[in-house]
Amino acid sequence: MKLNGNAIKPGNVIEHKSRLWVAVKTSHVKPGKGGAFAQIELRDIRDGTKLNERFRATESVERVILDEAQCTYLYAEGDTHIFMHGETYEQISILAEMVGEPAAYLQDGMSVTLMSHEGEPISVSLPEQVSVTVVEADAVVKGQTASSSFKPAIVDNGLRVMVPPHIEAGTRIVVKTEDSAYVERAKD
Repeated sequence: MKLNGNAIKPGNVIEHKSRLWVAVKTSHVKPGKGGAFAQIELRDIRDGTKLNERFRATESVERVILDEAQCTYLYAEGDTHIFMHGETYEQISILAEMVGEPAAYLQDGMSVTLMSHEGEPISVSLPEQVSVTVVEADAVVKGQTASSSFKPAIVDNGLRVMVPPHIEAGTRIVVKTEDSAYVERAKD
């Protein structure tokens, strides 16, 4: 599907220079001299490299529609994660680098969204928030509230998360999978 260069919006996936790119930021520029153009920040879907590109309204690019499928996380095997397709029950192997840093939050039986293009897996989206258990938390130093009201803690998957002072070891908390930010105490 062809798309005008000035109609690209953040989140659109396009084919450019024989690679697949997702638009991260877009801004429309009307210089005093010359025609208007769209300044687009693109990120390669496969390896994450970034590219800033200018597209004029007269240029057209190929918009790519990715296939989405609900999958269930099964287990890790070396540097590969194994998922089961929700409808066909076929097992799909995906390299850990394709999942990225959020892979540490994968839990057995977790439902994820698998994005693919022409049958080839491209990326995996985890739920926005997950529950984890705090394994180790620093003690609160009295009178230190003037600086930061958060303290470092280690959760059960080995990652370091900044938590409020009242959180202790053994507490279940909810964190964001994209940046490991504390959200709230888990309700379970």
